[in-house]
Amino acid sequence: MSDGFLSAGTGAVPVLKLGDVLLVTLPGDLHDGLAEQLQQDIGEAIVRHRVGGVVIDISGVDIVDSFLGRVLAEIAAGARLLAARTVVAGMRPAVALTLVELGLTLPGLRTALSAEVAVELLGGPDVVRPAGRRRGDG
Repeated sequence: MSDGFLSAGTGAVPVLKLGDVLLVTLPGDLHDGLAEQLQQDIGEAIVRHRVGGVVIDISGVDIVDSFLGRVLAEIAAGARLLAARTVVAGMRPAVALTLVELGLTLPGLRTALSAEVAVELLGGPDVVRPAGRRRGDG
């Protein structure tokens, strides 16, 4: 299948396929029902499209609580059971501090400063680097 948007179930959170990676951008107002649907949609998309990684972009999330921390951990655990790695991207400093204060350090979950770096960590499509260099160029 070519890269592009996937119709991942009935959820309101779009899932984008980039090569061997799914890109999911969390909305700032993630509620229980949407989180549950998103977990199911991601699991189904991993299996259907046989991807090896999931990037969860949380750059739009201003406030984090134990619910969001649990959602991230559960998505990562489900992906891991389906042989896919997960990277959380775009975490703001205030969000990171809040997670630590809540005792939610999310062990085993990789992070990246941007979605682009997260895709690279997962071995996704070649991303053009500054000065026209591509990953793997010497």
